[in-house]
Amino acid sequence: MADELLNIGSSPPRERADAARNRGKILDAAARLFAENGVANVSMDQVAAAAGVGKGTLFRRFGDKSGLAAALLGDRESVLQEGMLSGPPPLGPGAPPGERLIAFVTAYAAFLEESLDLVRLSETASPGARYRIGAYQLWHRHVTVLLAKARPDLDADYLAHAILATLGADLRSSLDYSAARATAGAVSLARLVLSGVTTGP
Repeated sequence: MADELLNIGSSPPRERADAARNRGKILDAAARLFAENGVANVSMDQVAAAAGVGKGTLFRRFGDKSGLAAALLGDRESVLQEGMLSGPPPLGPGAPPGERLIAFVTAYAAFLEESLDLVRLSETASPGARYRIGAYQLWHRHVTVLLAKARPDLDADYLAHAILATLGADLRSSLDYSAARATAGAVSLARLVLSGVTTGP
């Protein structure tokens, strides 16, 4: 399973030194401005000015603010990915698939709480944006594989999307659910899927 998951999130080509420096300056500036003012209150022009780069450089590299958000999320996502692929059980290998699924849902809920505004921006930039994000594809594949192992009688691909829907950033922030309530709800749904009786077609 690890090889399948790693193929989804393959590393980008190595950057030129000057491009890497600009990228670092932009991400540092964006992280600082977002933390100080909130994601919604920061413009791309402000990020470019704070980073000391031209607006063209910023837009060519990241496209728009959602692309910038996705780049900022990369380091945080990689910690969760590492835990899934090679960390200790139950999040990492070695535990039964049902236990790993619950551990992932809980860990992702914590990640979402830490990065809610950035995740929401990256997921809602355009219709269907959430499903095109490489990280979401990785989460979905992981949940699908665990479900298929735990409950081979179910439509694991579809139900993986259903479980992840409870962890959507827009749901979490638009309805103002507390982190505890959102986590409990997502875990409860995952447990129901794992233990429930199927009656559908």
